Amino acid sequence: MTLGTQSAPAPMSLPAPLPVKRPANDISPIRSPSRIATPPPPDRVRLQARSNLDGSSSRASRRSARFGRASASGIDPESLSRALSRELSTDRRDSAPAASPMGKRRRLDADRFIPSRSGQDLQASFSLLHEEGSPASPSRRRPTPHGELHFQKTEEANRTYQNLLRAELFDNTIPQMTPTTLSPNANFAGSSHSTRVHDPTRSQTPPSNPPPAIPTNITPSTPHPHKNLFKYMSPRHLHEAGHLTPSRTPQSRHGPNLDTRSELYSLSPVRYTSQQMLLSPRRPPRAVSKVPFKVLDAPELADDFYLNLVDWGSANVLGVGLGSSVYMWNAHSSRVNKLCTLEDDTVTSVSWIQKGTHIAIGTGKGMVQIWDAEKSRRLRTMTGHTARVGSLAWNTHILTSGSRDRHIYHRDVRAPDQWIKKLVGHKQEVCGLKWNSEDGQLASGGNDNKLMVWDKLLETPLWKFSDHTAAVKALAWSPHQRGLLASGGGTADRRIIFHDTVKGTVVNDIDTGSQVCNLSWSKNSNEIVSTHGYSQNQIVVWKYPSMSQVVSLTGHTYRVLYLAMSPDGRTVVTGAGDETLRFWSIFGRRHGQREGSDSGSGRLSDWATIR
Repeated sequence: MTLGTQSAPAPMSLPAPLPVKRPANDISPIRSPSRIATPPPPDRVRLQARSNLDGSSSRASRRSARFGRASASGIDPESLSRALSRELSTDRRDSAPAASPMGKRRRLDADRFIPSRSGQDLQASFSLLHEEGSPASPSRRRPTPHGELHFQKTEEANRTYQNLLRAELFDNTIPQMTPTTLSPNANFAGSSHSTRVHDPTRSQTPPSNPPPAIPTNITPSTPHPHKNLFKYMSPRHLHEAGHLTPSRTPQSRHGPNLDTRSELYSLSPVRYTSQQMLLSPRRPPRAVSKVPFKVLDAPELADDFYLNLVDWGSANVLGVGLGSSVYMWNAHSSRVNKLCTLEDDTVTSVSWIQKGTHIAIGTGKGMVQIWDAEKSRRLRTMTGHTARVGSLAWNTHILTSGSRDRHIYHRDVRAPDQWIKKLVGHKQEVCGLKWNSEDGQLASGGNDNKLMVWDKLLETPLWKFSDHTAAVKALAWSPHQRGLLASGGGTADRRIIFHDTVKGTVVNDIDTGSQVCNLSWSKNSNEIVSTHGYSQNQIVVWKYPSMSQVVSLTGHTYRVLYLAMSPDGRTVVTGAGDETLRFWSIFGRRHGQREGSDSGSGRLSDWATIR
């Protein structure tokens, strides 16, 4: 029995449309979700125009006849509903495929397509919705990372084009302006918001060359219809004539002046100065390797935001606190030496003295120990704190310690006293300490979201900053600008804020998007490196003061809680809760610095094999 050749039954008066049973061989072929032709349910009226089905013209004529009679005698809603139900049932039988399995699929022609969700794997489709190459979404180019080399080249090209356009349009009559958002002299209105206020005390540099004077006999007037509207003249000959267009070739006593640099004979669309700018050699963007050149295993390296367990001394020896022990890694020989193991205590902080000969160790019980690293001998143990010592900072012979007991102690290692000054200001644990040896200022950050600047050994803070909204552990003093302090906030803050400790103002800030764990200024360039925790665990190098990313490094699987820089300023080591230390070659040599200088000296650089 062939369903495609059945004709529609004659109109009859039935109490209700009966459901139509489909024969056993009326099975629709399995189709892919992208080409579903499942007919709509019977209770949803849908008129379609089908051109490839048998008997379509005869059915259309019968429909028009029936609807014509209904419209002539008045429309009965019940009769119309029954007629439409019968027609729909007939179309379903006629659209079924033939019994032969080799029959071709019939094409569905309609003015609109209402898909059916039957037979679809919605979970798989949702998972592939935004994947690259998914048929459900068009392929898009991934956004370019901010620190890639081609991004730096594009930025350099844009700057060159802006300078060229400024020179061509205004010559040297318009001074080069610096955006206030990128200038280190921009100030904030005394809050943590990012509204920058330009400093009016700084005068703008006037143009080096004044604009050429226009002849006084040139007055604005309506141009004559028979005269040229535009007239041009080289600025060099502007003072020689009263009109703007030279009338003859410049002459000298040796003949015509055929200067090839003269704009009169130039074939270039830009000026000679602009040509020099375009042809001048450009410094290629600095390529930073995104792979660490060395990875060290550091078992028991604590995953604690408030500790400081890694420090790189000036003798080129790295000190690391692992559990209850302190280890030293020699960068010259790549050998490891175990300095000490604490009895019934843990290491919570380590810090090298500026000379690189002695190392201070803070413990979980509030003790501060000083060790001679060359002789591996403990010199003294200092008391005073009642909780763990999470931060240490040296200023020549002054050792400053910060603790969970909220106190800061100044200790003179030459004096027999346990401490000489006690600083009280923070309401919670002191987790960050940094000395500025040049100005004698101490920066302290605490878990109370406060940043304080102390002058020398005074017991009252010089400045108090409350701009952060999370714990302040990351602190760094700029070696390139006096009184410039950078601080980083925790997970709830995620910002790096720059402070002017001379004036007590906020200079700039930037939202990094993740927890700021450490900061360190480059010794060789005006750049700053930051390490981050939740949620990206990356190391970012920023260009100051524009705060544009130079490179973003990833590799750690936990928060990058520890950061230290080599004595020559070229290498950075990072530590994380994944119990690894990774060494990154980020910065180049200082201008005029010789290879091997500032690499450390002394007995620590002559270690032999480790037993």
